[in-house]
Amino acid sequence: MLAKNAPALSPTPSSNLAVSSSSTRFRPISAMAGASDGILYRVAAVCGVGSAIILLINAAKRSGLIATSNLTQILAPLAEILALGLIVGLFLSVGRRTGLFGLIAFVLNFAALASLEGVEVVINLVFSKLPMATIVELQAGPLGLVLVASSLLFLFGTCAFVISLVIAKDVPRIPLALYFLSAMPIALRAFVPELALDLGLAGLAAALICLSTWLWTRASTFAQPAYEV
Repeated sequence: MLAKNAPALSPTPSSNLAVSSSSTRFRPISAMAGASDGILYRVAAVCGVGSAIILLINAAKRSGLIATSNLTQILAPLAEILALGLIVGLFLSVGRRTGLFGLIAFVLNFAALASLEGVEVVINLVFSKLPMATIVELQAGPLGLVLVASSLLFLFGTCAFVISLVIAKDVPRIPLALYFLSAMPIALRAFVPELALDLGLAGLAAALICLSTWLWTRASTFAQPAYEV
């Protein structure tokens, strides 16, 4: 009888206060994390646009639309550095959803872009100051093998990263296709005509602008806090 008539236990005011205070603690923390993620994605998008602008300058320089100068030679290698920022943003927002394959593809593409940065430094800041006979001699040695290996790594890394983003089913397909197709003549620059390389640079710039715009517009969506009470 005592058990049957005993009043039901209800949460005490102190326990309600503890839960409420815990909830209010989580909200600002998750909101701050979401805001910082949004800034990161937008910075990555800006890096992508910056890389695209430098690629267009490179294409214009190679086709003779603008004169080659010390400034254009110094700017050329920065395209890969800025592209690394966009690649990181795309991976953190979408690519990591594909698990281990996405991680491997990201690391491969990151390493490829980093090695291609070295190639651009050699081509624009070293070869441009050397006579053609010296360049041919250097390319016939170990340096030539390194340049070819970096180009092939860029091709395979780009392919793997694009596939991982396609599997994620969120990134628009047309810019991804343009990104991959434009990377091919750049990776195979030693075997394609100059016009194909210029078109590849312009196409890659267009793809980077599209992907950067997409990432910028979706930054707030990707930055939604994972935990909220």
